[in-house]
Amino acid sequence: MTDRKAHLKVDGLDTSIELPIYASSTGPDVIDVTSITKNGYFTFDPGFMSTASCESKITFIDGDEGILLHRGYPIEQLAVNSTFLETCYLLLNGELPNEAQKQEFITAVRNNSAVDPSIANLIRTFKNDAHPMAVLCSATAALAAVYNDQIDITKAEDRKLTAYRLIGQIPTLAAMVYKHLKGEEFIAPDSSLDYAENYLHMTFGKAGQAAKVSQVLAKAMDRIFILHADHEQNASTSTVRLSGSSGTNPFAAIAAGISTLWGPAHGGANEAVLNMLTEIGTVENIDKFVAKAKDKNDAFRLMGFGHRVYKNFDPRAKVMKQTCDEVLAELGLEGEPLLAIAKRLEQIALEDDYFISKKLYPNVDFYSGIIMKAIGIPAEMFTVIFATGRAVGWYSHWDEMVSTSYKIGRPRQLYTGYTERNYPTK
Repeated sequence: MTDRKAHLKVDGLDTSIELPIYASSTGPDVIDVTSITKNGYFTFDPGFMSTASCESKITFIDGDEGILLHRGYPIEQLAVNSTFLETCYLLLNGELPNEAQKQEFITAVRNNSAVDPSIANLIRTFKNDAHPMAVLCSATAALAAVYNDQIDITKAEDRKLTAYRLIGQIPTLAAMVYKHLKGEEFIAPDSSLDYAENYLHMTFGKAGQAAKVSQVLAKAMDRIFILHADHEQNASTSTVRLSGSSGTNPFAAIAAGISTLWGPAHGGANEAVLNMLTEIGTVENIDKFVAKAKDKNDAFRLMGFGHRVYKNFDPRAKVMKQTCDEVLAELGLEGEPLLAIAKRLEQIALEDDYFISKKLYPNVDFYSGIIMKAIGIPAEMFTVIFATGRAVGWYSHWDEMVSTSYKIGRPRQLYTGYTERNYPTK
């Protein structure tokens, strides 16, 4: 309960409507508007930019200050000092694991990394040029069929096992999607390898050959997974919560999140960055395209700059930039043409008054796209990588929701269509 109240005065009502105010541990406090419905009103908030749809303890973002915290830990510290699986444990359990808990978690994920043969057969039925996100979404949804009768979402142990299965199998699915795209044989997961190292082996390895993965690239991929692990109540996370609020199979809810992530305004942004660099073509064309981006009457937009939430430098981008430099040096690609365009655009964005005044700093999608291009991951696979990292965030929010009392999601609307009318008779 709370003693703080807001009062809404509405023309035509004799008294104001009293609304409780709840305090956040950090960030804006929240006005509870649920009681206005009995007075005949709804709130109107297109895009839900001013609506708290849930209470959560997982992730906090302050876009104005460029802050991203997972369970209170700054993303910069996790990306540099933690590993992806340790971050997964943190998101799911609320605290960093001790060494014994960490090893138990790693072992459980590794033991659940192989997918059912029916899923491999399903992936093979798709055309090789099918979009990887469509294939990943279908394969993830199919896990609901594999584990249909084995999940009681009211039981904590079932939810824990499902987390192991999801985190263990999503990189296996992602690698299989890539192999199918290339028309190559699937590579089974190797339990002797670290998480990101195993993903790269399953993606680029050859059947019958021992794993050989650069530790610099494995570290970069692990960091990409960490930096994409969760981002509060974004479109895909909200979709998973809304889908999951019906009590559906959690793999079906995750598949719904993957569908949402696919959109170019969400997870497809890093793919759009590479498409933009290709369109620019050469460093000599940059000034022309920058001028087009500044022209409000021109449809061209520079992708990978600015963020809907962050009005300051994206804290993930700082770490991703460092990783980008390490990867390019490891692969000797500092002079690669598209990457040269990207580096020049980065310099302009950090120095040009137009970009600075509009706070259009390079974001995480800008650098992650460059890294994955350098590693050899095709642009159409970028969002699959995003989904691989984000799956744990989606699941953490789903688990948080179903672990407590919750209601099925049911947004309302401002109806502006016809009032009742009669069907015409002859």
